[in-house]
Amino acid sequence: MGALLLLAAAVATSPPIDYSHPESWLCRPGREEICTDDVAITIVDRHGRVKPGKPVANKVPPADCFYVYPTASLDPTPNSDTDPGREERGITVAQLAPFRGVCRLFAPVYRQVTLTALRTMMRGGGDTADHELPYADVRAAWRDYLARDNGGRPVVLIGHSQGSMILKRLISEEIDGKPAQSLLVSAILPGATVHVPRGRDVGGDLKAIPLCRSQAQTGCVLTWASYRDVPGPPTGALFGRSIEAGMEAGCTNPAQLAGGVAPLDPILGFPWWRGGVAQYRPPATGWSIAGRPQPTRFVRMPGLLSAQCETRGATSYLAVHVAPGVAAGPAEQLVGTAAVGDADYPEWGFHVIDMAIVEGDLVRLVGHQTKAWLQRGPATGK
Repeated sequence: MGALLLLAAAVATSPPIDYSHPESWLCRPGREEICTDDVAITIVDRHGRVKPGKPVANKVPPADCFYVYPTASLDPTPNSDTDPGREERGITVAQLAPFRGVCRLFAPVYRQVTLTALRTMMRGGGDTADHELPYADVRAAWRDYLARDNGGRPVVLIGHSQGSMILKRLISEEIDGKPAQSLLVSAILPGATVHVPRGRDVGGDLKAIPLCRSQAQTGCVLTWASYRDVPGPPTGALFGRSIEAGMEAGCTNPAQLAGGVAPLDPILGFPWWRGGVAQYRPPATGWSIAGRPQPTRFVRMPGLLSAQCETRGATSYLAVHVAPGVAAGPAEQLVGTAAVGDADYPEWGFHVIDMAIVEGDLVRLVGHQTKAWLQRGPATGK
């Protein structure tokens, strides 16, 4: 225990990260790294039939994506160190690499609150993590990106869970109503509550940046918390809830921003979420569906999922319907209760795959929004 406390103290008092050094980034343009790895996709339909997906275009896209990965570190300390492990690298590839056909990719290393600390808190232990340190790191990386890399280019902010919470604060303090807002194509913030006045799209946590309601809209935010449609989120749901008077958690369906039910386009990477957050363990090798090894890291399953935003009490959420299809094995392995853990951890729902279930929709949406941004020039959300 003493050794862990010393490690924690060393992390908390370590100097600021210098983001002018390439090693301070998991991904950035102009070098070979995890985000330039193979992102080939296998398409598996509802009947279990397999075919190769279309390759990602090899081009320099007009926009940038600035990404902050979710809680993933398995370091034994409350805050992670600056040497990202296989888990941080893996989730970054899974969530960010599919965007490389529509934006240049920037992913800073940051000293996040670890899964180790989260598990301790879930089991009733104390919170010894430094919650200011992750934000300070990401803010420094953002400022470095603006100074050295942006050059007036449109930018998309992408986070999930802890990453979304950090980016929401960054937007509030560094972008909302400030000059940098004109660069914003959109901010993708699933797994963290973005408050809006009930029945409205702007005016809560963010004063001048609204929720996205059209693929032609820019300078806006996408946010959602995903739960299985039946039984839906429990009373103690951890995500998508608001207890603030007059406020609700914003919900936007990336597959159909105007509202209503829409089919989703999931791009699922290695099923690292198996068993839910308490059982998070990256696989040593590749993976299989229904006993058949898959030739690619990513799998797309058209026709598997559909969703719409719904409100139940204090919870606004993306209600996800899973179509079993003829081949129940593939569907169950990809988004089944055993794979995702929503049966054992109903308060979490589909949190661990918030991004994956709409990844294809998000990639297309970023392309549409970037085109709209370029056509009208820097905007402020109208």
